[in-house]
Amino acid sequence: MVIHQIKVAQALASSITGGGRGANGTPFPKQPEKALKLYEFEGSPFCRRVREVLTTLNLDYEVYPCPKGGTKYRKIVEELGGKQMFPFFIDENTGEQLYHSKKIIRHLFKHYGKTGETPQKYSEYPNIPYVALAGTIINGARGVWIKKKIIDRPAPDALLELWGFEASPYTRVVRATLSELELPFIFHNVAKERWQDQGPALLRLKPGKYVPLNGGKREQVVKVMNRPKQDIQVPYLVDPNTGIKMFESKDIIQYLNQQYG
Repeated sequence: MVIHQIKVAQALASSITGGGRGANGTPFPKQPEKALKLYEFEGSPFCRRVREVLTTLNLDYEVYPCPKGGTKYRKIVEELGGKQMFPFFIDENTGEQLYHSKKIIRHLFKHYGKTGETPQKYSEYPNIPYVALAGTIINGARGVWIKKKIIDRPAPDALLELWGFEASPYTRVVRATLSELELPFIFHNVAKERWQDQGPALLRLKPGKYVPLNGGKREQVVKVMNRPKQDIQVPYLVDPNTGIKMFESKDIIQYLNQQYG
């Protein structure tokens, strides 16, 4: 328990280092018909840039973890793109396959942003992601390397599903475990849509019963989670391979290690 809380504290410090990127997003995303696919690994600062924008645009996407030492999806990236470089992004809606975080970010804002233009704070990213790199180091470089004992384990038949948002420290520690276990999953972004959403489920800035924005994405997610208090809590994991549905990062990580480790 203590070790887990230390990991969460490091993940929180990593998120703070990012200046709040990856926490807030539009309540009305332009979700494409075909799934966006991201080949990446949790500890990569370049991949983190892309994940932050995906949260800003509140887009759901498929994740194919490619940790260092991984054998499944790194090979696929090389076959498709010609080299093992990350992030690697596939958008079957436009027919594009892209390397390089800056190119991917421009693509996302062009096709799924409100104006089609990339906001200045994202268009002027430095070539070397010093801030995101610092966040990776603070987070203990979790999600960088594969757990060697599971290299020969086949991938599950169906993609796992995880609800969260990039800057959530509790979600970050779960994503790190998914990366280290090389487990593919669908990431459902649940970005904070307005000030009333700020804060953890039990300590929101706005007291009283939580009411999601009418017509927003969070209103749909409340129904998916089916919590007694009609609130939103992340991370939330669904494993269609076993029928498991669960909250609490500590419990989720324990389940993933037992089931797939």
